[in-house]
Amino acid sequence: MPLVNTKEMFKKAYEGGYAVGAFNVNNMEIVQAITEAAKLENSPVVLQVSAGARKYAKHNYLVKLVEAAVEDTDLPIALHLDHGDSFEICKACIDGGFTSVMIDGSKYSYEENVELTRRVCEYAHNHVPYVTVEGELGKLAGIEDDVNVSDEDAQFTDPDQVYDFVTRTGVDSLAIAIGTSHGAYKFKPGQKPRLRFDILDKVSEKLPGFPIVLHGASSVMQEYVKIVNEHGGKMPDAIGIPEEMLREAAKKAVCKINIDSDLRLAMTASIRQHFDEHPDHFDPRQYLTDARNNLRNVVQHKIKEVLGSSNKA
Repeated sequence: MPLVNTKEMFKKAYEGGYAVGAFNVNNMEIVQAITEAAKLENSPVVLQVSAGARKYAKHNYLVKLVEAAVEDTDLPIALHLDHGDSFEICKACIDGGFTSVMIDGSKYSYEENVELTRRVCEYAHNHVPYVTVEGELGKLAGIEDDVNVSDEDAQFTDPDQVYDFVTRTGVDSLAIAIGTSHGAYKFKPGQKPRLRFDILDKVSEKLPGFPIVLHGASSVMQEYVKIVNEHGGKMPDAIGIPEEMLREAAKKAVCKINIDSDLRLAMTASIRQHFDEHPDHFDPRQYLTDARNNLRNVVQHKIKEVLGSSNKA
């Protein structure tokens, strides 16, 4: 099976009341862990690459790793650019084998966002094979790779804009801001996480049957925060998005949920614990095996308990 775009994947997710996990990848072990979990659960999956990951691991290496995962698992896998911020990076990924791209014009004015997104869609949709495009309306707070938005600059998505945006741009899916945020430190002490399901419902009314995307949806799994701190880390108390909220969103119009911080946290916790327990180890295969196994467990949990995409491949 070749790499797929997200069109049919999201159509099935919308109709089935589940979401497809979009997991960020940076190296071989992360790709293997995610796709091994997806294979165990017989789940479709989106492997996404940020601009930072592309600089770190290089475009061609990541494409070949994902192609190897497709060959190894025979699962429907989409290779997606996460938070592309220019036409040029989207074009490079489209020409370089990606099957889906995100153009994030949310930092621009509404009209500039429309024009940039429309331009990317025109190029992607005329490409052979067809490449799907995700746009964004609203601004999520937080920091993740090259994305950095302060609490003061964060904005919920305006449901009254979504139909005009989708119609004028031609996007295949839309990322909206309803209370999620990037990074591990999502909420201040005493602040309770809350997703604005009222906004999601209004967006769904304006765009019936249209796939919606949630970014910044890691739950900041406390068992891994604890492990990090028990083995020399200094992570402050952090609260993510409760998994039951994400599951509710997946039953609605949300067809893609992005998860990155939980993977980073699990990997870091594994490696810290390994070196604490085996200070004489120096072979990367030893500590990266632990990290890969932990990542696989996290992804399998997300697929089964949060996304609801088991046995949907």
